[in-house]
Amino acid sequence: MSGAWVAGATRARALVRRRLGEAGARRLARAESFEAAVATLSTGPYGHDVRPGLDPAQAQHAVAATLLWHTRVLAGWVPRQGADVLRLLARWFEIANVDALLGGAEAPFDLGALGTSWSRLSRAATPQALRAALASSAWGDPGGDGPRDVQLGMRLSWAARVADTLDPAAPWAAGAAALLVARERFLERRELNPQASARAAGLLGAGAAAAPSLQDLAAGLPVAASWALEGLDGPDELWRGEVRCWQRIDRDGRALLAGSGFRLEPVVGALAVLAADAWRTRAALARLARGADDDDAPA
Repeated sequence: MSGAWVAGATRARALVRRRLGEAGARRLARAESFEAAVATLSTGPYGHDVRPGLDPAQAQHAVAATLLWHTRVLAGWVPRQGADVLRLLARWFEIANVDALLGGAEAPFDLGALGTSWSRLSRAATPQALRAALASSAWGDPGGDGPRDVQLGMRLSWAARVADTLDPAAPWAAGAAALLVARERFLERRELNPQASARAAGLLGAGAAAAPSLQDLAAGLPVAASWALEGLDGPDELWRGEVRCWQRIDRDGRALLAGSGFRLEPVVGALAVLAADAWRTRAALARLARGADDDDAPA
C-alpha cells in the first residue's frame, strides 16, 4: 500500500462530507426564492464556485464546477493509476465543453490536467474539423459531424470506456447507455448511425439499435444494463430511469466508501457520491427556478 493511496483515500472520505445530502437538497428546493437558495449554496459545500446573484444557468454551472474542483483535488492526492481513473470519469466535463462549442457558447469548464483531448477539440473551426479531431483522439469517430452525432457518439464512447476500465462503475455506464439509446430511439425517434450502433452493441447487446420498442429493448439487455429500464411503461417514463440511475450511483458509491482499506475504491466511491449530490442540487435549483411544487423536490 503506497502513501499516496492512504492520502488519497483519506482525502476522498473527507471531501464526501462537503455535500448537501438528500435532506439538504429537499430544503434547498423549498427555499423562499431561487435567489435565497443560491445565497444559501454560496455559504455551504458549493461555495467554491456558487456566488449570490447567479441566474439559474449560472448557478447550475457553478454546482458542476465545484464537482470538477473536487475531482481535481482528488487527482492531486492519488497515485498515477488513480489520477488516470479520475481523468476518465471527468470526461463528462469535456463532453459538456463540446456541447457548449456546438451551441456557439464559451466552453464552461477548465479541466486542467484532467483534460483528455479538449485542447485539440477546442480549436476545431468547423463541424468536419471537430469530427476529424474526435476520430483521431481517444473519443473515436462519432459517425457524423452533426451536433447530435457528436453528442451521442461522445457519450457512448465514454460509457464504453468506463465499462471496460472500471468494474465498480460498469453497471452505471451500461444503465446510462441504455437510457441514452432508449431516449434517442423511442422518445426523440432518431435512429443510431453505424458507429453509435456498434458502440451500443458492445455495451447493450447486438439488438439494442434494432429493438422495435422500449419493452423489447429492455427485455434484450444484459443484467448490467436492464435495471435502468425495468418497469418503465413507455418513453415518457425514461426520466424515472434517470432518477434510478443516480440513486444507484449514490448507493453504490457509499458502499465503496464504507469498505475498508486505502485504495482506488473509496476514491471512486467518493466521486460517485459527490456527483450524485451535484445532480440532486442542480435538480433542486431547476425545480425552484421554474416554480415547481414542494412535492417535486429531488429525492
